[in-house]
Amino acid sequence: MPKSLPPKYTIKAVKWIWETLWHQMMSRIAPRSTSGEYIRPQSEFRDFPTVTTPNRYRLYAGLGCPWAHRTLVVRALKGLEPVIPVSIVVPSGDQGIWVMEKMEENCHTLPELYRLAQPNYQGRCTVPVLWDTEKKAIANNESLDIIKILNSWNSNRELNLYPESLQVDIEQLIAKIYQSVNNGVYRCGFAQTQSAYNQAVTELFNTLDELEQILTEQPYLCGSEITLADVCLFTTLFRFDLVYYGLFKCNYRRIADYQNLSSYLRRLYHLPGVADTCNLEQIKQDYYGNLFPLNPGGIIPVGPDLNLSINK
Repeated sequence: MPKSLPPKYTIKAVKWIWETLWHQMMSRIAPRSTSGEYIRPQSEFRDFPTVTTPNRYRLYAGLGCPWAHRTLVVRALKGLEPVIPVSIVVPSGDQGIWVMEKMEENCHTLPELYRLAQPNYQGRCTVPVLWDTEKKAIANNESLDIIKILNSWNSNRELNLYPESLQVDIEQLIAKIYQSVNNGVYRCGFAQTQSAYNQAVTELFNTLDELEQILTEQPYLCGSEITLADVCLFTTLFRFDLVYYGLFKCNYRRIADYQNLSSYLRRLYHLPGVADTCNLEQIKQDYYGNLFPLNPGGIIPVGPDLNLSINK
């Protein structure tokens, strides 16, 4: 009867196989630098339409995606629901693509929509997408551009999320938040070396500490009124304790442990229309259920129980 391998050799073999496959899978979902740091590819469709008519443009968004969530928040705050319809797409873990909830433009998937706009397109098919229904073209697929576009379509003229007097401050904050927080949580979760993770997680919590201090003196990042900088931060903070703390190893501190950031999160959540853009269960499903390299078992946690009561 053949002898079985000693446990230490079995463990070494399985570990080597898993690490090799893990790096291969991670390279597909998370391009990396030579040091193992996650590098987010640039968006490719960057038109900036300045005017619109009802139903001329359609927004494609995934409820779990923080970048798409920004656009839904601005659409709600600006009261643009009658002007810009939304189509929800959901991730297919088996195919690694976004799938339409119902067929639109004779497309069942987001890659089909991208190829309708550009038949030879070979790039990433991401959300959000601002779709031109007349030209059958992608006007823009960069979330920061799209929220500026939506803000410029002044359905709610009393609310300007990008006032000229604050644009320099807003841009500086957005740049800091993007590098260390918005993309920072992904740099933690998708890091493929310890050094890359250590750098990302340090930058993340240093920036959160800075933002906590800013909010000691004022309700929003730029003062007394909400701006696009707050929208950009909100969608990451909303997901932080739900998924980034555990799944992405951003576990030095929860947002709930920050007095000012946690109050700020609740304040933004209770602005008119914002809560309707937030889907806790879909976020957990999209992250834990579809990022196989980070959660091979596919088990979705029941918690945490976020207390977003304004009176907390």
